Amino acid sequence: MTVEATASGAEDRLVGREWMVRVDAADRGGAMVRVSCSRPACAPQLLPSTAVGRAAAVAHIKAHLQAAAGPRPEAFCVCKAEECRLHIRPAGPRERTAPWRCGGAVVLAVVTDRQGRWWRAMECCARCAAAQPSAKIVATAAAAPPSAAPVPVAHAAAHHPGVAAAGPQFSHAASSPAAVPQRVPASRSARPRRPRHGKIAQRIVPHDLHPVALREELMQLGDLFRAYQQRAEPDLAELAELHARKAKAFTTWAEVTGDTGLRLEAERAEQAAAAARLQHQHRTGLSPVGEDQVTSRLLTTSTHWEHARSILAHVAGHIPVPGPEARLMAVMLTLRSALTGTGNLVGQDVRGLPLTEPEELIGRFVESGWLSLPGTVEELLASRPESPTPITIPSLMPGDDGPGPFDFGRKTRPKLSGWAQRVVGDKKLRKKKTGAATRLLALGLAVRTTTDGRLGPGGEGVDLAVLTSWCAVEPGELEALVEQLTVADWLEEAATADGRLTGRLTERVLPLSCPLP
Repeated sequence: MTVEATASGAEDRLVGREWMVRVDAADRGGAMVRVSCSRPACAPQLLPSTAVGRAAAVAHIKAHLQAAAGPRPEAFCVCKAEECRLHIRPAGPRERTAPWRCGGAVVLAVVTDRQGRWWRAMECCARCAAAQPSAKIVATAAAAPPSAAPVPVAHAAAHHPGVAAAGPQFSHAASSPAAVPQRVPASRSARPRRPRHGKIAQRIVPHDLHPVALREELMQLGDLFRAYQQRAEPDLAELAELHARKAKAFTTWAEVTGDTGLRLEAERAEQAAAAARLQHQHRTGLSPVGEDQVTSRLLTTSTHWEHARSILAHVAGHIPVPGPEARLMAVMLTLRSALTGTGNLVGQDVRGLPLTEPEELIGRFVESGWLSLPGTVEELLASRPESPTPITIPSLMPGDDGPGPFDFGRKTRPKLSGWAQRVVGDKKLRKKKTGAATRLLALGLAVRTTTDGRLGPGGEGVDLAVLTSWCAVEPGELEALVEQLTVADWLEEAATADGRLTGRLTERVLPLSCPLP
């Protein structure tokens, strides 16, 4: 079918409406511009500048849009009726002629050029409007019933006067900027948008997943996880909540689809939530007076707490000299040289401990071979911070087959040493002039508490035999040591029953505790 035949077929239908507003130079070399409209009733306007002319042209085109009735579903595409470039495609030397086919709903579109010299409003099909790069859809006609035949406008107005009154036709006199609508819709397509799909845990959330609430929850969780990854500082409480929500959502998703992989992903999310929650508790700690008050611990991670327990256990099993004073001294010396077996010591470090005869005690360590000094014990006790005495503990030195008994890093050792020094040198313990056994008990209890400071695993208490062995005292002496810690505001609610010590650390010393897993 030729273009002429196609165009002539429009005589039996309503041809789409169209008009154009232009901005042209009014005189050569001047700033004046002329705004003209293709409608005969719209008189040209002379304006002082291009910017003013464009503003007037936009106002004029909007006034036409407001006065015009909406697009008519039975209208013939004006773009095709006027034989536009889309419908007349000359074939090149290597190009086959492809006839253009109109399609889609009838729309009212506005097309403009890139330089802002003209604006064209036209009633055409959605496909022709979408093919114009600068086209903006103002309105879309409702779909006509399949059985409805095209009705001429004159016939409809004669038999149904209300049709003509339903909305104004193109107004020839609508040129007043006062009638400008607030905005022109910027939609480029009359086709409905597909629902947005989401992604979570490297999985695409199907756009047709039901129930809809589940799909929205999965999409929101994906956005929240991606936003969390952009955070400057981690928030383990928030991360645990996200993993808990993910576990619940993936469980429902698995029930809906029957996908075993989704169920396994839900189980992994539950484990991740529990791990993040536990890590948050270990990192912050909870005050015994309430969950809203957070304790800032001297040793901040569960790894540090395990290293502290391993050092105390190592000293308990590898000390050659008996007695609580010897054990306390061995703890401090081990912390000074834990990684390489070598460290530095000054006289003040020894004199700050509750030792009755420090010279004799250090001499016994040296005689047993557990400790090695480059000089005499007197020189060690007289050494000052500017010239410390190097010490060596051979049993801690790495061997030919690997490292020594401890595997933590160089930055961890001074943290552990500082923690033990804070516990042993606690101000109230020094004021009460407590002995070495009491300081050892304070160390032993600090690594055997729950997050909120209750003694023993789960707050069920600590075995008395374990404490007496650690403090190197007789069973009958332990009760007096507990009383001293209570007076020094270290313990509260302390009680011994059924061979266990129960109670809790006071809020004052809770930052020095190392909670059990």
